[in-house]
Amino acid sequence: MSGSNTIISIPGGGCCPQPPDLDSAVRRVADQMHRLNHAIVQAVEAGATIELLRCSRHHAGNGRWGDQMQPIVTVTEQRPA
Repeated sequence: MSGSNTIISIPGGGCCPQPPDLDSAVRRVADQMHRLNHAIVQAVEAGATIELLRCSRHHAGNGRWGDQMQPIVTVTEQRPA
């Protein structure tokens, strides 16, 4: 295996020392994922079906990449009880 790969677990801190800018960027992703998950729960409870689909991949040009997501939302008409 060539190169040095480190997998960083986003929830919780202190798993790997990181530069401050990388640490804040990873924390921003974790915070936004938490908000997205909460919004998905609310949408599902309101009657929608939510699927996340990778719509593109951002490449930094140095071997690093990140998936960008797009929501697929399906709403079915609810019949009165």
